[in-house]
Amino acid sequence: MTALIDHDELALIELENVWAGYEADTVLEDVNFRLFENDYVGLIGPNGGGKTTLIKVILGLVKPTRGRVTVMGRTPEIGRHAIGYVPQIQLEDRTFPISVWDVVSMGRLKPGFLNLRMDAADKQAIEIALKQTGMLEFARRSMNELSGGQRQRVYISRALVTAPKILLLDEPTASVDPQATTQIYDLLSQLNQHISILLISHDMTAISTYVKTIGCINRRLMYHHEKILSEEMISARYECPVELIAHGVPHIHLSDHDEDSHAH
Repeated sequence: MTALIDHDELALIELENVWAGYEADTVLEDVNFRLFENDYVGLIGPNGGGKTTLIKVILGLVKPTRGRVTVMGRTPEIGRHAIGYVPQIQLEDRTFPISVWDVVSMGRLKPGFLNLRMDAADKQAIEIALKQTGMLEFARRSMNELSGGQRQRVYISRALVTAPKILLLDEPTASVDPQATTQIYDLLSQLNQHISILLISHDMTAISTYVKTIGCINRRLMYHHEKILSEEMISARYECPVELIAHGVPHIHLSDHDEDSHAH
């Protein structure tokens, strides 16, 4: 069982001894995790390791079979209103004529068909969210006219439009080019000045470069609220032992290893 980090302040997200899965298939085993204010956590993990299930547990879409989950000190179903979520796969018809403004406005929709009209507060929130991502000048553009990186900024704007306390992102740079990837991570670093971030990614280099702390999930979660990329995490990520690790990758902090180790 992974030890929880002692911390005086209230955790924004807390998972304690959580087991979860689908019917008879257990995907998460004994997961412990806390996200605090100003945190910027990057989690890596192999396909099928439970990254998506972890997100669903935090959002209250999958209920744990064992353990406890709280968001903002409340149940996920209530606390998730403080979360801005950017999913990995955006289902969209590239021929559908929808504007940037309309996509972001979806984040302000209230339950029920009687609440589709945007009021002054909604419009102001949309404008603020677009300013935060540098996309306000594109507000009336069609989504079809945007690059992959610009579209991703629009989806981040949609997550920001409710002024969340937490930003939860699943592979935010999976479909964008390297230049746009750098711009998106720079944007997230700026947003982290007032929003806590939990980011799921397969990109180990980007994770290690930009985030404040690193963890790895492969059914169990290895996370100690530190920026350490340990051999255990790397082995879990690639599901096999990794002997050669380049120390030159920017901002990666490797755990200590024996002098006679083959690592370089």
